Amino acid sequence: MTTAMKRGIVVFAAGLAVLVAGLGAEWWQTRSGESQLLPVSIGGPFTLVDQTGKTRADAEFRGKLMLIYFGYANCPDVCPTELQTMSDALGQLGSGADQVQPIFITVDPERDTPEQLANYAQNFDPRFVMLTGSEAQIDEAARGYRVYHRRSERADGEIQVDHSSFVYLMGRDGRYLAHFGPGTKPETIAAAIRKQL
Repeated sequence: MTTAMKRGIVVFAAGLAVLVAGLGAEWWQTRSGESQLLPVSIGGPFTLVDQTGKTRADAEFRGKLMLIYFGYANCPDVCPTELQTMSDALGQLGSGADQVQPIFITVDPERDTPEQLANYAQNFDPRFVMLTGSEAQIDEAARGYRVYHRRSERADGEIQVDHSSFVYLMGRDGRYLAHFGPGTKPETIAAAIRKQL
């Protein structure tokens, strides 16, 4: 097993632990020995800047389903794979894809300027909104979605950002519906979206 594979497993495990802990805390509450089902708290408001330099807020996407992924443009493999999966899933929906807003939120705002994201966006479905902002804004959005991310520098000076890798499906009201782990097939995502159309 290569060092990159080991690192990927560790990052995935850390991200999954953060997500599961958040889900567990929100879904179950014990009172007097009885379990009570609670709504999941994943997501939340954000105000960020898109690849054209326009300020965008989560509220403007109400009425559409949102398919959201956190990553970064310099990511060597996982991010482009997941964004292509999202693009392929949208392609399978035909005209139904017009009811879905795909969103990419960077976890590397220092390097992912609007210009950088505009270039990156050309590789994927043209409906993608690519978002960046200040470090504080990105941290706030990531917390809302239970996204783990940590910037680090390798021995050779290369900057990389370890991050959890989940695609989130959010409802027309902005509420969490589902998430998909790395390697989920486009067909699976498309099928989940179709149920909400």
